[in-house]
Amino acid sequence: MEIVITVVAVLALIAVGTVVIRRLGTQHDARIAAFRYSDALPGVGRGKRRRSRRADGTTGEANRDGNHG
Repeated sequence: MEIVITVVAVLALIAVGTVVIRRLGTQHDARIAAFRYSDALPGVGRGKRRRSRRADGTTGEANRDGNHG
């Protein structure tokens, strides 16, 4: 009799775990469907370039320390 109760308890726990995992998966899928990947987040994304490029392809950082050369 104890074996039957143990088997029923294990099967019940497996069933509860399956239901919980399915519900979490459904919620996750709903969140993914609602999220817009094309919208940029504020402050994230392509901003202005911090370094300006010269015609010769250098950034000009060597001249920032006072060396004029």
